[in-house]
Amino acid sequence: MEYRRMGKTGLQLSVLSYGSWVTFHKQVNDSAADELMGIAYDNGINFFDNAEVYALGESEKLMGRVLKRKSWDRTSYVVSSKAYFGWRGEKNKPNQTGLSRKHLTEACNEALQRLQLEYLDLYFCHRPDVNVPIEEVVWTMNHLIQQGKILYWGTSQWSGAEIMEAHRVARQYGLIGPAMEQPQYNMFDRFKMELDYLPVFQNVGLGTTIWSPLAAGFLTGKYNDGIPEGSRLAIEGFDWLKERWVQDDKIKKVKKLAELAKKLDVSLAALAIAWTIYNPNVTTAILGATKRQQLEENLKAPDALKKLTPEVIEKIEEILQNKPRLDLA
Repeated sequence: MEYRRMGKTGLQLSVLSYGSWVTFHKQVNDSAADELMGIAYDNGINFFDNAEVYALGESEKLMGRVLKRKSWDRTSYVVSSKAYFGWRGEKNKPNQTGLSRKHLTEACNEALQRLQLEYLDLYFCHRPDVNVPIEEVVWTMNHLIQQGKILYWGTSQWSGAEIMEAHRVARQYGLIGPAMEQPQYNMFDRFKMELDYLPVFQNVGLGTTIWSPLAAGFLTGKYNDGIPEGSRLAIEGFDWLKERWVQDDKIKKVKKLAELAKKLDVSLAALAIAWTIYNPNVTTAILGATKRQQLEENLKAPDALKKLTPEVIEKIEEILQNKPRLDLA
């Protein structure tokens, strides 16, 4: 397993990591989660991703139970949580969502309880909050670091301009700025990583923990002929994922990518993940496999990465035809 520094920090994350969005509690029970996290850890994965909103808190509880049973050395792995959406769903009341000092602090305490941990390695602002001054967010995160409740803080789905504003405030008051961002990045979603964040990478540095490198499983090819029963896109409430990915022009491209993967003697999933981690600004790509076979196949991505020569990358670009360009932004 390759390990990469998280931006300009000293923290090293495995280039592949394991996350629980959608899967834990909804698709994976305690027994399966125990097996999958064990396989991940045994293969060198040291980062496990979570959030308050995943399965409305149940995902963190499940991961916490697994970590308790595993009794791994706490210094050998990294755990994250994210705050913004709350965990009470439609029952959320004022101050139980967003990035106020009250919610960020209480959400952190609740995540620690659910995960049965003394501290979070990574703590993300799950979305930007236009109703909260950025000064309040930066001060709150700095305070949580001083308290020893979190080690690094970051953002998820923020714009490059919003991240730079957080750094400006941090510099102004001598505080710790955001160290990492968790954006979506895959063959069909490229703008943030390849264009919007470039000034951030260049000016202040930024670690990235990529979610959905397989576009919710679309880049495995399993949706080419419809929605399989029991798959992520078949889950009630995830119609928006189906509408986003299952489109004729994208399916045609996926079929061409599958042909290329076959010529390279790798799976389409391994090729897609390898393409994501080929970007040097990617710290880690989060895997969301629900079955042992899927996870073991995804773990072959570093081997597939070795086959991504400039010629192969050019062939992929010819198929995708979607590389972000500054003059079109």
